[in-house]
Amino acid sequence: MSTDHESKLSEAVRVLRRGGVVAHASEGVWGLACDPFDQAAVARVLEIKGRTRAMGLIVVAGAAETFSPELDALDPQAAERIRASWPGAVTWVVPNSRFPAWITGDRDTVAIRVPGHDQARALAAAFGGPIVSTSANRSGDAPGRTAEEVQDALGDRIDLLLPGQIGSRDGASRIVDAVNGEALR
Repeated sequence: MSTDHESKLSEAVRVLRRGGVVAHASEGVWGLACDPFDQAAVARVLEIKGRTRAMGLIVVAGAAETFSPELDALDPQAAERIRASWPGAVTWVVPNSRFPAWITGDRDTVAIRVPGHDQARALAAAFGGPIVSTSANRSGDAPGRTAEEVQDALGDRIDLLLPGQIGSRDGASRIVDAVNGEALR
């Protein structure tokens, strides 16, 4: 990792820890990140996107171990299926044990992922815990696929755009219910 990249990543972590919103590259679209336990930061993300908390938000981590509380509560085969899919563009909806209602949309489940994109994983790992990662766009608009698109659409509303490029995936992650295996997206 280059010194410049490490410096930008450190700056992004400082922004997140101060309650800020960071745009980052992911597998197929740009994302907006914040601390999922900071209600004001999550409210800003929702306001930027122009949507209510009822839909819930995805949280991502740098490694599957970050989600041990959620995975350990599952049937061992389901937990192993999830771990085997990561890192990757598969988001799993699992029973919630610790995330606040403003993340879950008042549900008893939470959407979790370990991204198959180096920058998204590195950001969460450097933060030291899960982070929100939701598409960088206004609700109803197409997600940003370049840094320039994100800057043009949201630039004055976010605190930092972490330089990078999305992966080769066409679109957002798949979402699967971990309990029944139903594809939700």
